[in-house]
Amino acid sequence: LATGYLVALCEWACIELVKPHLDWPAEQSLGTRVELTHTAATPPGLTVTVHTRLTAVEGRKLSFALSVEDGFEQVSSGTHERHVIAAARFTDKLRAKRAA
Repeated sequence: LATGYLVALCEWACIELVKPHLDWPAEQSLGTRVELTHTAATPPGLTVTVHTRLTAVEGRKLSFALSVEDGFEQVSSGTHERHVIAAARFTDKLRAKRAA
């Protein structure tokens, strides 16, 4: 399991955790910080499980605790932060940036 895929998997788990609580798709979340250790190798064929827990809500900022295991051992742990955004406003900002 490459570290880049591990990061993406952890972000996806957090997205899926909060998605039912947002006015999706008008509200979405963006990852703003990831701090993970990657302490063990996972060979192809094993099932990787991400355990995520929302630990704090500060305005639009959501903080998560993460741990990842592969059926044999813990392979990662850390934290992740996301911010809830208005999708239309974010898209408008991107359009303006592209046009500049």
